Amino acid sequence: MNRETHVTRDGAGGARLEIDGVSVSFGGLSALDAVSFEVPSGQVVGVIGPNGAGKTTLFNVICGFTRPQAGTLLLDGAPWRPAPHRLARQGISRSLQGLGLFPGLTVLENVVAGATHTARSGFLSGLLALPRADRDERDLRERAGALIDELGLGAYAGASPATLPYAVSKRAALARALICEPRLVLLDEPAGGLGHDDIDELGQLITSLPSRGAGSSVMLVEHHVDLVMGVCDSIVVLDFGKVIAAGTPDQVRNDPKVAEAYLGAEVAS
Repeated sequence: MNRETHVTRDGAGGARLEIDGVSVSFGGLSALDAVSFEVPSGQVVGVIGPNGAGKTTLFNVICGFTRPQAGTLLLDGAPWRPAPHRLARQGISRSLQGLGLFPGLTVLENVVAGATHTARSGFLSGLLALPRADRDERDLRERAGALIDELGLGAYAGASPATLPYAVSKRAALARALICEPRLVLLDEPAGGLGHDDIDELGQLITSLPSRGAGSSVMLVEHHVDLVMGVCDSIVVLDFGKVIAAGTPDQVRNDPKVAEAYLGAEVAS
């Protein structure tokens, strides 16, 4: 029998995620081979690697879209089997490569939608328009408005996603992921399609996440190596589904195996 893991919320600093020996194969081809690493509480951990390294598969495993054939995941030290529909209730938010904004809602309504699971009122209260549901709706809109202003989206609060510049849409998607004050934030290619100034702003936002509210841990899967080097406490490097290096940004930057994986040529140590 499968039982849902309930994330403990005692203390601050964010959730602790452990990946232990995770392996995934598709049609006999190995996408992940005994991958192990940790996202400590309150830290930003980056996952990088060349195309085909297994980054997307790893992200899908952690989000519950893909089941590994071997290995285990632990959340705050407890065995954990993720499922996409349970992540938010477990204090986990994700931002995917696709923006995923609801086209029929405004920016403000999209952000509010990211926190509806945290509302104290139940379904029946909302259906009957009871006072408690009204209070929750007001509170959510106030929180969403404050977050929108913080991320520089105030001028777009009433706009439709279809009318937004791409960089603004990215910030709106991040706001929706952050409105529920998650303890673990999973970011998949958040810098994709952004210009230099937008990437700098994104980096500042990511580094602020561990100290926001009760604190968030962050796993960042990203092609933009400069961003990862600038914001992460530690970095894991994948190549052909295996961890080939892990450590601080300086340790990873100076690892000959990393240069070889990215440049495709052996580098003398």
